[in-house]
Amino acid sequence: MYNAFFGFRENPFNLSPDPAFLYRSPQHEEALANLIYGVHSRKGFIVLTGEVGTGKTTMLECLRDYLESQYVEFAFLFNSRINTEQFFEMIAYDLDLRCAHKSKTEVLFALNHLLIQQANEGRTTVLIVDEAHNLEWDVLEEIRLLGNLENPRLGKLLQIVLAGQPELDRKLDAPNLRQLKQRIVLRCSLAPFTLAEAVEYVNSRLKKAGMPEPSVFSDGVMQEIHLRSQGIPRLINAICDNLLLTAFAAEEKQATFAMLDEVCQDMRLEWPGKRLRGRSPISADSSEGAPLFSPREQF
Repeated sequence: MYNAFFGFRENPFNLSPDPAFLYRSPQHEEALANLIYGVHSRKGFIVLTGEVGTGKTTMLECLRDYLESQYVEFAFLFNSRINTEQFFEMIAYDLDLRCAHKSKTEVLFALNHLLIQQANEGRTTVLIVDEAHNLEWDVLEEIRLLGNLENPRLGKLLQIVLAGQPELDRKLDAPNLRQLKQRIVLRCSLAPFTLAEAVEYVNSRLKKAGMPEPSVFSDGVMQEIHLRSQGIPRLINAICDNLLLTAFAAEEKQATFAMLDEVCQDMRLEWPGKRLRGRSPISADSSEGAPLFSPREQF
């Protein structure tokens, strides 16, 4: 709706994961490099964790794009609320196994045949599970057993990537999953953005969308966006998208603190210090870069 007003070619703050808008922060670069390295080196189990909205699914989308470009066979399980029967059925569908998809025995035989065939051709096969913190205990045990598919000469036949919220780490610490935990060779973790990273993130998305010199968000507004989003990329996207819409409706080229207050109220956002500070002391019409609090109040 606001793209033409600001001169964007496309929406800069789409909430759907889009590898084209990937901001390659050091931690995201490291996470993606670890995922690719783990797959190529046949490490077996790789775990990616992070708080809600920190970019785990985007990392998996980037990994999937890479696997497709390298013609690597993979299964991507995006719905983890499944039982063991559904788990094997989804693997069979994703890998197009020639067998009865509802028979665990036939799926295992067909999967083993595919894995050996791929390995003999110098290729590997990957199982990616998003939202893995929701997996039932018996499904996690089946995944552990799939990790046992290996060959003395060819190594691990199936590379397994588990991505989830921090609850996944706590789940893997459970005594009954210690065998699975011992098999995890690589762990990656995504943290919320620092202020500097958040500024670079927002500016990179604005530039990719068609604004060479980002000027919509002043330094002060960006500082508040980072505080109120707590550095979570998904929340930053949602706040910025709503701010652009609000500015468009007001026919303003810059977002103001008053607009930010309105957006945050509509989104029912909570952030550290909100109740103590109340509304910002900056004038509602101000869009200058002054911080909303003194250095002493920050700590």
